[in-house]
Amino acid sequence: MQSSAPEHQPAESDFYRVNRGGGLYSEAVSQRLGAKLALFGYRKKLAPTTLTIFNLGISAVVSALVIVTAAPVAAGQVPGVVIGLIALAGWQLAYAFDCADGQLARVTGQTSSDGARVDILCDVAGQIALVGALSAVAVAQEPETPAWLIALFAGGWMVNLITSVLATGPQAASMLKSNTLPIRILKLIRDYGAIIAVAAAVLTVAPIAMVWFIGIFTLTNGAFLLTSIAFSARNALRAHDLPRS
Repeated sequence: MQSSAPEHQPAESDFYRVNRGGGLYSEAVSQRLGAKLALFGYRKKLAPTTLTIFNLGISAVVSALVIVTAAPVAAGQVPGVVIGLIALAGWQLAYAFDCADGQLARVTGQTSSDGARVDILCDVAGQIALVGALSAVAVAQEPETPAWLIALFAGGWMVNLITSVLATGPQAASMLKSNTLPIRILKLIRDYGAIIAVAAAVLTVAPIAMVWFIGIFTLTNGAFLLTSIAFSARNALRAHDLPRS
């Protein structure tokens, strides 16, 4: 791990400047909150991986709360709006810590392959917990929710994480390269910060509609996955210049 210290005391703007994007919502909300948390971590001399663990811990605790209260909320024994607001705040805070760890590592020169690996593994664990929470709510509200829909939803959710990893490095590519506002608004359906905000809003306002959120999300991610496969395969075939007989 590199240990070079910055020549000056970094400000919040320095941390935000090195953010890795994530979409219109994430850049406007999650990455900015992440910069504040990264500055806090810097002042408290925290390692970037400590912020990564905070991300996983908060996400796991909040998701566990949603799972445990799914049936009581459906039965009217626990106010859904309270659980929804806790989930909204908790999941957003967890994602902000996920944004902050990378910012802190890049600004302070603490990037490492081990840190990046822990970050990805914690993201996977946290998102598994979140998917479990949303699925528990859907089943509690609509017991007839088919198992195959939950399975497709869980698999489709991971498409977000996989494509975010594939979007970095020399092999990164985008089907829609324009950065115009209409395109960025369209890409909100792929923005993790926006997705978890909408999921928590559904949980707060109308948890009975969670099965519809899961269905729409599954269809959207399925369409995106198939389109991405076609796009990447077309480019690969074009680049593969086979000799013709």
